[in-house]
Amino acid sequence: MLALAMFVGVVAPTSTARAQWHAAAGTTGLNMQSLLSRNGINLAGGATGAYRSLDAAASFTPSNSGNDAVGPTRGFTFDKNYIYTCTSQGVFRSANNGVTWVAKSSGLTSLLTSGIFQAQTHIFVVGPTGVFRSDNQGDSWTAAGLAGVDVRCVTAIGTTVFVGTNGSGTYKSTNWGLTWTASNTGLTSANIRAIEAKGDTLFVGGQIGTSVFRSTDLGASWTLLGGGLVTSSYRGFANDGRIIVAGSFGAGVFYSVNNGARWTAINTGLTDLSIFDLDINDGYIVAATNTQGVFRFALSNLVDLDGDHCIGATDLSIFLGAWGPCTNCAADFDGDGTVGAIDLAMLLSYWGSCG
Repeated sequence: MLALAMFVGVVAPTSTARAQWHAAAGTTGLNMQSLLSRNGINLAGGATGAYRSLDAAASFTPSNSGNDAVGPTRGFTFDKNYIYTCTSQGVFRSANNGVTWVAKSSGLTSLLTSGIFQAQTHIFVVGPTGVFRSDNQGDSWTAAGLAGVDVRCVTAIGTTVFVGTNGSGTYKSTNWGLTWTASNTGLTSANIRAIEAKGDTLFVGGQIGTSVFRSTDLGASWTLLGGGLVTSSYRGFANDGRIIVAGSFGAGVFYSVNNGARWTAINTGLTDLSIFDLDINDGYIVAATNTQGVFRFALSNLVDLDGDHCIGATDLSIFLGAWGPCTNCAADFDGDGTVGAIDLAMLLSYWGSCG
């Protein structure tokens, strides 16, 4: 602590010099609804198909060879061999990181799909006719429950699969979709547009007029979150284990460093505040917007107190100068009114990074 104390004495600013979001080249003016990162490749999908990036989402080019879907690309997932995308024309699979695609919809009763997720050796795809599961990397699909239910999103924690629906809230299955149980205690939104697992915590995005709900007991109960979030419909989430980000339809992007207890908006530079999806990868938050394509935001900017786009000794000096109770301080990363240990851990987690 003596070495750290040597930095104390610099007065902390009352507002941070965080950099803004930057638009990804090749996506301006496009509807984007889904994102994925894998093996240094970024994929984005929307009303005009799939797009691919080799430069950490700074720019994208169309990548639809073999994907003849006319309509939105709505989700991505992957396993050790393939990337999968769900579209309005079924499921497509790529063996070369999205360069080419092959249709894989055998067994689906409707080609209109809304979400896709890989869990252990299973892949789940959801849509207006329920849930379907593939146990052979998409070569064939079988019905996996909730027939006739309009299912919009899917995720899993361990062997428990969770889905969000349009009109019926959330359900969970502990037997890979053989049976489902409604999980709506405390949930005041019947329409769920997005679902995210962060460790053993679940987050779902509710309908217009609600917000984000959180469950810490595998969906047995839900709590409506506030702490800086605005009332809206939330369509996308992402997390990297340190932070979680939530995308609203009309109010932009919010992040939390304390598992959703408090949230901070980060919207400077976003020209469209209606967010369909989010991703965190390669040191960036990536956002898919309704009408203006893809944007990225350097994670290091969240703790860049001196505005030089890199995290180092000067940032630590400013941080320690603000230690203790502090109102509207840039160093209060978790927004609890005190610059303390949680904030320090966040600063150090980005040490040496630049963006």
